[in-house]
Amino acid sequence: MTNFVHLHVHTQYSLLDGAIRLDDLFKKCKEFSMDTVAITDHGAMYGALEFYVKAKKAGIKPIIGCEFYIAPDSRFSKKAKSPGKAAFHLVLLAMDLKGYKNLMKLATIAQMEGFHYKARIDKEVLARHNEGLIAMTACLHGEIPYLIAKEKNIAAARQKALELKEIFGDRLYFEIQENGIAEQTIANQGLLELAGELDIPLVATNDCHYLNREESAAHELLLCIQTGKTIHDNNRFKFSTDQLYFKSAEEMEEAFSYCPEAIAETRRIVERCNLELSFDDYYFPAFPVEEGETLESMFERDCRRGFSERMAELSKHRKTDSKTEKIYRDRLDMEIGIIKEMGFSGYFLIVADFINWAKDHQIPVGPGRGSGAGSLAAYAMRITDIDPIPYGLIFERFLNVERKSMPDFDVDFCQERRGEVIDYVHEKYGGDSHVAQIITFGSMKAKGVIRDVGRALGIPFGNVDRVAKLIPDGLKMTIKKALEEEPRLKDLQKRDSRIGELISIALVLEGIPFHTIINDSNCLWIRLLVTQMCNFISIGKEKAKSGMRMPPSDKEIRSVCF
Repeated sequence: MTNFVHLHVHTQYSLLDGAIRLDDLFKKCKEFSMDTVAITDHGAMYGALEFYVKAKKAGIKPIIGCEFYIAPDSRFSKKAKSPGKAAFHLVLLAMDLKGYKNLMKLATIAQMEGFHYKARIDKEVLARHNEGLIAMTACLHGEIPYLIAKEKNIAAARQKALELKEIFGDRLYFEIQENGIAEQTIANQGLLELAGELDIPLVATNDCHYLNREESAAHELLLCIQTGKTIHDNNRFKFSTDQLYFKSAEEMEEAFSYCPEAIAETRRIVERCNLELSFDDYYFPAFPVEEGETLESMFERDCRRGFSERMAELSKHRKTDSKTEKIYRDRLDMEIGIIKEMGFSGYFLIVADFINWAKDHQIPVGPGRGSGAGSLAAYAMRITDIDPIPYGLIFERFLNVERKSMPDFDVDFCQERRGEVIDYVHEKYGGDSHVAQIITFGSMKAKGVIRDVGRALGIPFGNVDRVAKLIPDGLKMTIKKALEEEPRLKDLQKRDSRIGELISIALVLEGIPFHTIINDSNCLWIRLLVTQMCNFISIGKEKAKSGMRMPPSDKEIRSVCF
């Protein structure tokens, strides 16, 4: 265990800005004997749950946070004419479950109410949703460091510090960094002065954007891709340092030898952050229960009623005898018992509700696929149109008392009218705060990253295209694999130094997410929660064709709801 812990880290989920992959991050923590690490991506919580789960699995204590964008005045103001003037930075870390929920609420408010160049919050929102959160004053884009280093206005910085202290009390920290930037040195000096005066502790961070120092060139190209510039553009957005990497504790202690207290403070913050998340509970939307009924009784009633209708249909097409009927009834009794015992009655009612609504409105619905097609109860409720008995389909593949996991129906709707189904669910089950589609991420694949990096390096298109075309086709093709399979690519890498640089940088950036995508398949991908979604996940501002809000990611949402 080291005395220093990294509390300001940008992963791959700081899209087109962070270049740290989660798996590599935890390997580096192990290498450096660091037992704790934080995630503080820019303005979003895309990677929070994946980070938490993987950290726990790796034996690393996770601290979930976010570097929020703070509007200079009101989050509703759209006066700023450029991204740089639209927001300052502030790092927030969750101390506990309340803090985690507040992070999600803040991230949601930022997207839904404060978006102007960036998803922003303001101090009015912070005053309402700061419980369980630690605040750090961030990098040179933080309001207080900015006032000290850029504006040379220590009085204004003092006033802003007092405003934050009024909100956070003893949970506010002045963040100092040692990154070789001259303005950072000025900011540090001012923060050291104010820390003693205002009794606000100092904490050392490194604002990590990439894992190793030698990856700074690749990160610079990542910023070029983000802004659509080339490396030869002197006016491009860039970091004027190669120090924003994941440094060892020894490097950090040496850099802050003049302020060892700032190193020790990282460990004190770790002691204050003890978030534990549970993935054992399911949060279903409130299905309307009729008077004198329960979810369980309504489920069984609808199931048996539908079964009688299905059996009547069956008897018209083929002979059924008492033995056959017993097989069906025994199977249905078994399924009903298991579904009720495992608490999924409401789930079946909800899925049956919107599927049958679609059918009643002549919207084509697929017959069902996946393990859900093995459920006779689903067939009885017309969730599926596949009778599992003749095909020997097994219910236990779908739902098993010995393995409690959420059942998952794969349902296909007509591409042209699926939006109507989404709108129906959205309207019935609580709107934006309870219903959302999900997003996934577009990542830099082999050929694409070659083209993007080549463009950012300013290499002529024809030369880049020649390299990209040497990469074999295939969904799972990687640059590393292509170098092994295509000798001409390997030869070109060795003979041409510019192509060698292109490939080496592309290898670093390959696979990193670069934008979000709304899942626009024929399948209806929705998630519903009985409580407000932002207690568990943040909801994005991006709208699908149906107008519904987007929570951040498939990886994230699958962990907390159905």
